[in-house]
Amino acid sequence: MDKLCLIARILLGLIFFVFGLNGFFNFLPPPELPQAAQEFFGALAATGYFLTFVKLTEVVCGLLLLIGRFVPLALTILAPVVLNIVLFHIFLAPAPEGSALGFISLLLGIFVAWCYRDSFGGVLAANAKPA
Repeated sequence: MDKLCLIARILLGLIFFVFGLNGFFNFLPPPELPQAAQEFFGALAATGYFLTFVKLTEVVCGLLLLIGRFVPLALTILAPVVLNIVLFHIFLAPAPEGSALGFISLLLGIFVAWCYRDSFGGVLAANAKPA
């Protein structure tokens, strides 16, 4: 099971590291997107900071997953990114060929979080008390 967790962690890290870097260097061709998806990306780009922030987050968290450091923190930070990728593909760009990587990321993220489930105990405490 440890090897499966390692493979899943590295695959998830590669996905975010590579696609995060692509946001800066554009080495992968952009897919054709429906009008609503293009408008969404246009709005994010118009902020002047948000896409850069998301891509930098993807690179840093992907790297953390690849090297195996602060994995629960990286998973926690990436969770809303993964959720937005999946929702983007459900509502704005519902093409099966483009959606696969988002759903693979979701499944890998859930599996890796399950592998590290003992590390999330404090975060999931219902009645947590301050120190």
